[in-house]
Amino acid sequence: MASIFHSGLSKDFSQILTKEFDDYNVIIQVGENQNTQEFHVHSVVLRARSPYFEKAFSSDWITKKNGIITFSKPNITPIVFDMILRYIYASELDLTKHTGENILKLLIASDELLIEELFEHVQDYLIEKRSTWVQENFVLILHTISKFTSCKKLQNYCLGSICKDPQTFVTSEAFPSLDKNILTIILNRNDFQLEEIIVWDSLIKWGIKQTPELENKNIQDEWTNKDYRDLKNNLSDFIPLIKFLEINSEDFYRKVRPYKDIIPKHIYDEVIKYYLVDQPKLFRFIESKIIKPELTNIICNWIDKKDPMLIRTEKKDPQYKFNLIYRGSRDSLDANSFKKKCQGQIASLVLIKIQQSNKIFGGYSSIGFNSIGDELLFKDNDHHYYCSSNNFIFSFENSEDTQNMKISRVKNHSRALLKWDTGFNFGWSALYTYGQKLVVGHTHGYYEDNLQIDAIYDVEEIETFIVTNY
Repeated sequence: MASIFHSGLSKDFSQILTKEFDDYNVIIQVGENQNTQEFHVHSVVLRARSPYFEKAFSSDWITKKNGIITFSKPNITPIVFDMILRYIYASELDLTKHTGENILKLLIASDELLIEELFEHVQDYLIEKRSTWVQENFVLILHTISKFTSCKKLQNYCLGSICKDPQTFVTSEAFPSLDKNILTIILNRNDFQLEEIIVWDSLIKWGIKQTPELENKNIQDEWTNKDYRDLKNNLSDFIPLIKFLEINSEDFYRKVRPYKDIIPKHIYDEVIKYYLVDQPKLFRFIESKIIKPELTNIICNWIDKKDPMLIRTEKKDPQYKFNLIYRGSRDSLDANSFKKKCQGQIASLVLIKIQQSNKIFGGYSSIGFNSIGDELLFKDNDHHYYCSSNNFIFSFENSEDTQNMKISRVKNHSRALLKWDTGFNFGWSALYTYGQKLVVGHTHGYYEDNLQIDAIYDVEEIETFIVTNY
């Protein structure tokens, strides 16, 4: 069996860099302007560790004088190239001493020099060890890596993180500087769920940033016809992506109508017809990654004990607002986080997405889930229940299901909600969570048995909303 002495080998090779031996045969000049440095290295080492250098040093176009190859890499800074050489010669890399920006430059340089192991390590390091810096610099990172197909892992991490908290991103100071192609990718993602009027406001700010002559005009009354044309051109690819019918009439009047000149006439006329002529099917926005906004029409009708497919209009029906207070992927998918976020005697809606399935479960409690108060408490031997006549549980086959949804209303009002240490528990065990599991079934007659499921699922996502009238 052969003995391996990698540590000693790495130590000795690192001395080649630090002791400046005189048998080098390559001079590499890196950096530009005032930030330049010259490195004396060995072609055999670089060719063995980098396919890029293997090809470069064997080409006819390299410059060679007195047996010394001279090579220039102005796009790589001295500090980054020093890290690369330490990796190449001694497999040494201490990223804790470097800024996030320099680590990002190292990622791009390692990709250019075809050092795959280093590239993968740096990409994983940014995601796992410098996630805070990454989240503070989404725009810089996305602009830097957008042209590199090999950076998909980091790009997907950035885009996924943005979509977990899109409002924070679109209202950030960096958002108006976002590249158009990247903005297009974000707006077309299925998991980019944001109230449409916020998307519109953000796009207007982005468009103004791309139209320099408008940045110094604080009052819209000062805009010229050319200003509107320029803004329209900058936003032309995005206007068709806006779901204007999901913007309520007041927001449309105050925030969209002033920019009607940048909206294609056929789109604007269609929206006006919707507000003034058609009987609108009212879809109240819900900031959910689990269901589409259209399903809120069904949930609102269930709350009012009406036909789920009834068209709700602003004049005839009570209006509900859904305020997100808990999301497992954001706040931690565990009982303590749920209980901390979902406290108080207030009407609440919970949605649950299960793993490896499109199926969605949910429940509405007119009294909330935790810290409800003893005045609603009903004691039955060793079990304590909370009373409600309006609770119900339900299921959808998928995030857009309007045909096969099912609902089970509470039957035994004194046992609507079990006082439960982990998450929530409708009835005794009609619908409840423990750990990251969801149990459905065993209504015990406390709820209707319309769901007709007796199963345990792994939870992928949970969301809770406070439901209020307005």
